[in-house]
Parts: sequence; structure tokens; C-alpha cells
Amino acid sequence: MNVNAYLRPDGRIGVRNHVVVLPAVLCANEIARRMADAVDGAVALAHAGGCTCGEDVARTERVMAGLGSHPNVAGALVLGLGCENCDSEKVTRQIAEQCPWKPLERLVIQEVGVSRAIREGTAILEKMVGKASGQKRTEVGLDGLTLALECGGSDATSGLAANPALGVAVDRLIAEGGSAMFSETTEAIGTAHLLARRAANAQVAERIVETIDRAEARMVPLLAPGEHFLTSGNVAGGLTTLEEKSLGCICKTGSVPIAEVVEYGVPPRARGLVLVDGTGFDVPSMTGMVAAGAQVVAFTTGKGSPVGYPIAPVVKITGNPGTYERLAEIIDVNAATITRGEKDVREVGEEIFHEVIAVCAGKPTRSEAFGFHDFSIATLAGAYAGV
Repeated sequence: MNVNAYLRPDGRIGVRNHVVVLPAVLCANEIARRMADAVDGAVALAHAGGCTCGEDVARTERVMAGLGSHPNVAGALVLGLGCENCDSEKVTRQIAEQCPWKPLERLVIQEVGVSRAIREGTAILEKMVGKASGQKRTEVGLDGLTLALECGGSDATSGLAANPALGVAVDRLIAEGGSAMFSETTEAIGTAHLLARRAANAQVAERIVETIDRAEARMVPLLAPGEHFLTSGNVAGGLTTLEEKSLGCICKTGSVPIAEVVEYGVPPRARGLVLVDGTGFDVPSMTGMVAAGAQVVAFTTGKGSPVGYPIAPVVKITGNPGTYERLAEIIDVNAATITRGEKDVREVGEEIFHEVIAVCAGKPTRSEAFGFHDFSIATLAGAYAGV
């Protein structure tokens, strides 16, 4: 099976053709937004980091370089303030090394001034968008496609309908030569032994257990007395225990072997199903997988979530009939047909698979139609506290 996508000079495929502004620090966010808002086809990846310390600096630089070199990105402008810890010159160099074919520029606000930075940045983006607009889609195989898997606002129908159906789609995609990533490590607590059984080898099994145990060890001290891993929305939606939530969460990974475990934002070497160690919070979790190379996101939601993502289309799926009735305008696939007994899990899994392929070929998602561009980066200091 094939898909119409952008074939990049390095052989990777893009399903969108964005031009991005990458502010190195939150202090440059507003200027980055001014530039992007002035150019149709450009988007600013504004975030709350850039002056973190230690490993978080390297993590931010790695993520920003991964996003700038992403195959869905046709051009990138790295915007530094000039005094931040995140090294905008290093980020630019890493993007250039990974994608020497890609239009790439760097500006530093403290070196040129605010108004000049906005003028020059806007002109750079206009030129990049003009070049990107001339690029055409071509028919390519699915072996270069990676789907990120995400849950948000989970309820009882997530584990009963939406997630199992997404698991069917994942199995189908990987059978066709594609890959998938899952993250939300804290939402796999209690299931490490089950996931380890699906490891491609003993080393991967060990990494799975270590990664989930480490997430639990980091998360537990952050909980107040009497507090638990479930949100109020999870409880209101019918989830009663962490184990129930975790078992429902991992359903979306299907039944294929887990080929590799990688850190947040690190591109995997293996194809197939990959665990990306990351936060259980939706938007920064997506960032970890997209920075690792996923071109499209499948997002299941029981209670309903409007979030999108700046450079990767987000296919929204719900298994809750009430949620679909109230929030159909943000839902791409109605898995509530399973809950109502109208279709089975395999039928809806096929619907999800074909919707993902259509979206990769250019069909706008509901969140794209609304212009939702939610973005954040999980730091080690805040990865388990929602930052």
C-alpha cells in the first residue's frame, strides 16, 4: 500500500510541509509568534523552556533540533534571545547536519534588535514558504511512515473501544511496513510485565521494565497524601484503579513485538513498535514522539480533547457516544459505534487505519481545521508534573 506524501532528499517522507520558527527560550516566544503570524504557512513552536539546567538543556536542544529537522518541516528559522542556556547556534548546526538540503536560518534578538529581528525573520519565513509551496506530493510506500499513539481524557470507553480499535490499526500499519511509537510511561505503570513479554529480545524487555519502574519512582514522591495517578476526569469517566487505566492505555499498541525503547525525543534505530520514555501529559508527550520522528498522531479521548499539534496532524478518536454527540466537530473517527454495538473493534480499526492514510495524503484533521497548535516540551524537572 502507498500514500501520497513529500519525499525528502534524504529519503524520509513528510506528510505536511510546514515552515517553523524555533525560539530557543520562552523570552523569544512573542517575537517568534509575531513573525509566524505575519506569514501564512509559518508556525512558531513557542515553549516554556530554554533556561533550564543540566540534562534539561541538552534535552531541549535535542528536541528543538529534532523538530527543525523533521520531515514534515520544509524550512526552519532558529530564534535565539542571546543569553539563554539553550544554545541556538548548536541547535542550528544539528539541524544543518541532519538536513543539509533544508532551508535554515538563525537570528539572535540581542544582536540585531527587536524590530529588525521581526522584519528580517518575517522576510526569511516568506522566502521559505514560497519555496515550500512549489513542492509536490508523490506516491511512496508506508515503510517510511511512523504513527505516534496518544491518549487524553481517558474514560472507561477508551480501554473498551477506542484504544483496542487503534491497536488494530497499529497492527495493520506495521504489517504494511510502517512503524508506531507509544509513550506516556507513567500510564503504563502496572503493565511492565505484560509489555516485556512482547519485547523483541531480552535487552528490550529489560529496558521496558527499567523505564516504567523509573517513571514510577519519579512520580510517586510528587503525589500528595491520598493523591493517586487518576485524574478527576478519569474517575468521572468510570475508571476506578491505576491498573484499569494502564491496561486500557496499552491496548492502543496492538499486538506486535516492541522493537526498541528510546529516551524522550531520540529517533529510534529500529522499525516497528517503539516505546518513547515520556510524560503522561498529552501535549509534551506528543512532542517526545514527534521529535523522535513520528509524522502523524492518533489520539484517543473518552472525555474529549481539542488539542492539535503544530507540525504533525492529530487524528482524534473517541469511543464515548456522549462525547461524540457533544464534540463531533473535533473528532475524526467515531469509535462509539463499538460501544453502541453497531460495529466491532476490527471494523473501526480499519476505519482508523484508512483515516490515518488519508490524513497523511493531505486530508485536514478536525484540529487542523480549527488551527489548534498546542506545543510544549517536557523537562526532567517537570516531566511527571505536567510541565
